[in-house]
Order: sequence, then structure tokens, then C-alpha cells
Amino acid sequence: MGFSPDHKTLAVVSIGSNSVTFIDAATNAVKHTTYVGRSPHEAFFTPDGKEVWVTVRGEDYISVIDANTFEEKTQIKVPAGPGMQIFSPDNKYGYICSSFNPETVVVSIADHQIVGHIKQASPFCPNIAASADGKQVWFTLKDIGKTQVFNAQAPFNLIKTIDTGPITNHVNLVTNKNGSFAYVTVGGLNQVKVFRTDNFEQVATIPVGNLPHGIWPSGDGTRVYVGLENADAFAAIDTLTNQVIANIPIGQAPQAVAYLPNAVPDGDGMQNLVPLGVAGEAAHLKLAAKGKSQGEATPTSVTLFSQGLTQVLQASITGLEPKKPYVLALSDKPDGSGPLESLSSFMTNPAGSAIVNAVGPIRQIVEAKHKDERRYLVVATATDGKPDNIVQVQQD
Repeated sequence: MGFSPDHKTLAVVSIGSNSVTFIDAATNAVKHTTYVGRSPHEAFFTPDGKEVWVTVRGEDYISVIDANTFEEKTQIKVPAGPGMQIFSPDNKYGYICSSFNPETVVVSIADHQIVGHIKQASPFCPNIAASADGKQVWFTLKDIGKTQVFNAQAPFNLIKTIDTGPITNHVNLVTNKNGSFAYVTVGGLNQVKVFRTDNFEQVATIPVGNLPHGIWPSGDGTRVYVGLENADAFAAIDTLTNQVIANIPIGQAPQAVAYLPNAVPDGDGMQNLVPLGVAGEAAHLKLAAKGKSQGEATPTSVTLFSQGLTQVLQASITGLEPKKPYVLALSDKPDGSGPLESLSSFMTNPAGSAIVNAVGPIRQIVEAKHKDERRYLVVATATDGKPDNIVQVQQD
């Protein structure tokens, strides 16, 4: 999600329909839907409010949309798989990281030409943030669990690489009376990590719910808000104490967060909203290393998002060997012994983690209340695509 500088319009990307929907922030009414290329990922307005840049991650370009007509005006060729774009506060540069290539590019907003290149430590960058003082750009590398910082001005040199943890998702920058800080969501640890931007010292580790993903600060920098993707909730953090002060149920799989100060000048802002319905229904499970006692920290969270009779399963799997093949499977036994039915084969990333998905009537057989046909989720190592040794089992 992105928003206009006047906080009147929200831009929401829909990956499945290859579109960007523009929503009136005060009334929640849809203004327009613009269709772009395959699998767009992020959209954001330029600081002058004249253009909306959309990263078309399934292709190799930025779709530049006129913010007044909502029509595409041009395309900017970039390395394949652009992940996200953000802009310098002076409206001079756009910074575009890649989710498929180890390269971030800097583009001149005025003429849409590439003016700089930054080498990424890995090919998978999903998120990027620019500091309000125009000095730094931070981006996350989800596959290797790192966050990198580079100079926002030419020559755009790399400044720092930080180990942040498995499934490092999003980063955002906050300035308040205590200083300037970067907040990083680490999905594999269920934590938000906080770093100073002047010396890169880690100053806090904040436990939150399962699979923290999107993060955005309040206008005054005293709060950050975190989407908890596998907890179906929204966490509010006081940035002066770095403590969670609220958890709000929000519906299935919140990923992106945007905060728009003064978006609703009059009224309660509740127009055109509808109940969540099925989108508010989910079941939550945990897996832990085989042989681990109940109550110990579990590395893997699983959420079953209801779609009616079936569910979308999403597992945030951590604690495995890096770059190895595994299988998420169903077993008749709690310890995983006996025949296994494979749900999804996957390869772990360099941090020994993975996001794994499957679809089916799974909740009906893995919850404890379904005793007659009860089955159990397990993770097993794989040889030639077939499961063999059980390494993680479901925890009741």
C-alpha cells in the first residue's frame, strides 16, 4: 500500500488481478482501478504527488501512473523482479530494490533514467525505506535474514550490512525525541528489532505475535504498527519505551501497513466498510523440533485461513538446515511415524527458513477436536521429493 502526500488517497496493489486500486481515504470509496503487468508488488506516490510508481515484480519494469488520471504514462526498465520503490524526500530519486536479482537501482524522478546501482547481498529484497533527512536508504533481504543500508545520495555507496534474522520482512524508519531508529520485522523469530541509524547499534528486541510483516510509524513517530501475518492481528508499539501496548484482531494475513495522519477530517471514517465474514476466520497451530518438550519455544507457526469449506495453509517454517529440501506432510501419528501424505515440497533459504503454502480441507483433520479422523502436521527431510526423516512435529 502507498498513499498520496495530501493523505487523501490510498493505493492498494492486488497481485492476483494485476491491478492497483485507488481508494478515497476519508470515505473508503474506490476511485479507480488501474490494471498493470504481471504480479505487481508495491505502489507509492512520488513526493510531489504527480505520479504513482508500481513495481511489477512478475516482469522487469516500473509502471508509472499519472496520479490525476490514474492511467499509465510510461514504464521504467529495471532488473527483473522489482520488489519495492521508495523516494527521497526532495523528490529527486526513486530507489528500487529487486526480488529476483542482487541489484538495487536509483532512478531520477525527473527523467526516469537510472543514475545509480547498489549491489544487494542476495537477490530477494521485498521492502525498502528512505530516511526523512535524505541521508540513508534501508532495505531487507528476506532469504538470507539481513538488512542493508546505503547512502541515499551519490555515489550511493553501501554503508552497513546487519544480520537481522530468518524471514526478515519489512523495515521502516522512525524519528522521535530519543533519536532516529530503524524498526525491522523478523518473521522467523516473531520479533521486531530496533537499530539506531547513526551507529547501527541494536537497542531493542520486541516480541510480537506470529510472523510480523508490514510496519509503519505514526505521523509523530511515537508509535509503530505491525501486521502479524500468521496471528491475524495488528500490534501497536510505543517507540519511546519499545513495548507492545495493544494487539488488535484484524482479519486474515495482514501484510502491508500504512498510516495516514489526518486522513479523515470529518466523521468517523467508517463509510463503505463491510464485516470481515469468512476473512476473519482462521486456525493457528505450531510445530517444534521432534523430541522437544511442550512449552518450549516453537520455531514454526502455521495458520489455516478459512475460504469456506477449504483453507489456505501458510507455514512460517524456521530452524532447519539452509538450502535443503523438505516436505510439509500429514501423519497419522503425533510423532510422525508411519506413512506420510505430502502437502508441499520446499527448499529452505540460506537462513534455514521458508514460507510454505497449501490448499485443502486441512483444518478439519489437524485440530484436536476431530478425534475420529485426526492427523498431524509434520516437516520431514526429503530425498527425490519423498519425505524420510521427521524433524518437526505438531504441538497441541
